[in-house]
Amino acid sequence: MINPFKQIGEIKKMRDQAMQIQRELQGEEVIVDKNGVHIVISGDQKIKTLESNGHSDDDVREAINEAIKKSQEVAARKLSQMRGGLSGLLGGQ
Repeated sequence: MINPFKQIGEIKKMRDQAMQIQRELQGEEVIVDKNGVHIVISGDQKIKTLESNGHSDDDVREAINEAIKKSQEVAARKLSQMRGGLSGLLGGQ
């Protein structure tokens, strides 16, 4: 017999691990300097700094961050549509 409480515990454990990884990614930084453009992006894909030829470009940085967020939302919707989803993990169909 399938124990749904054990499966819920496993899902919570996976969620907690994912949240821990997300927090760790927020602390990571990638720095790129190329052709007069300086970009600092966090591991969770947030642009922290965007400079072109020594000038800050906050409007472009904000637009890029919004585009990244929207693309992540699209990806999340696609992943949630995967056959089975959570109901598959819980033994339902």
